[in-house]
Amino acid sequence: MTADPPGRPIAVLAGGVGAARFLSGLVRVTPPERVVAIVNTGDDRLFYGVHVSPDVDIVTYTLAGRVDTGKGYGLAGDSFAVIEALAALGHQTWFRLGDRDLATGLHRILRRAEGVGLAAVTDEIRRAFHVRVRILPMSEDACPTYVELRGERRVHFEEYLVRDGAPDEVEGVDLGAAGAARPAPGVLEALRSARCILVAPSNPVVSIGPILAVPGIRAAIAASGAPVVAISPIVGGVPVKGPADKLLRGTGHEVSARGVARLYRSFAHGFLLDTRDAGQARDVEALGLRARAVDTIMRDADAAAQLARTALALAQELAGARADASPA
Repeated sequence: MTADPPGRPIAVLAGGVGAARFLSGLVRVTPPERVVAIVNTGDDRLFYGVHVSPDVDIVTYTLAGRVDTGKGYGLAGDSFAVIEALAALGHQTWFRLGDRDLATGLHRILRRAEGVGLAAVTDEIRRAFHVRVRILPMSEDACPTYVELRGERRVHFEEYLVRDGAPDEVEGVDLGAAGAARPAPGVLEALRSARCILVAPSNPVVSIGPILAVPGIRAAIAASGAPVVAISPIVGGVPVKGPADKLLRGTGHEVSARGVARLYRSFAHGFLLDTRDAGQARDVEALGLRARAVDTIMRDADAAAQLARTALALAQELAGARADASPA
């Protein structure tokens, strides 16, 4: 095992598919060893007796070049013999895990049973997949995110998304478990030492929200003194992927780039929104964020790299402005 090189990292707050695509672009424009992805674990859950960490696995598989690109998750070319056998035995199989994906979750729970922490297991998995980016779960504690629906129903986020198809009946989101959790080893250190912090274009409510809810993370971001640049996952009033619109609306927030910027204004300094939302740039600037309207659609690897390059350039610009503003 080789040690990761020292140096001030680029820290990225990350959810699943959108974050994974952004990270795959980021590693094309900066050394991957300098990147630390702090990944949401609010979606984690036991399925079929194994510990599945959907966002961590999507990030790992994507950076390894082994993700099923059609779905944006899971492993390309995976088989489903175990799931089909379980279905034949009468088990509910609405969460379809491929056989090799199942092995990742089985490794995770076996190692946890041996007393190995989730951060260390995550590091084992990313090294096994030859991923050079450091991947950290936001917490080693159980942090399930629950979606509150009309009729006083409350379901785990994966049930809401995968089993139920993300109904437009959201009345709230419960991040209480994340709010009572501890940051995973290495998380606060990575944030405090970061030369810049990027917020990937992930769902602000159930991907970035749980990370920010973990005690100590917001304080570590503030203590870093690093420029924070966030990227809007909302383009033209709709999410690029997933149910962010339903979750934003259900929790009382505007479904727009401006609405996301308003959620992030307390800790971010810069904000990238899509050119289709350029008319909202002034509103974002009025919130105290430096805004840039650019093409944020990561249709291919080159587009993802360009978006990452733009985010880094804005972070550098902000760092320079803050240095100029410092007293001599």
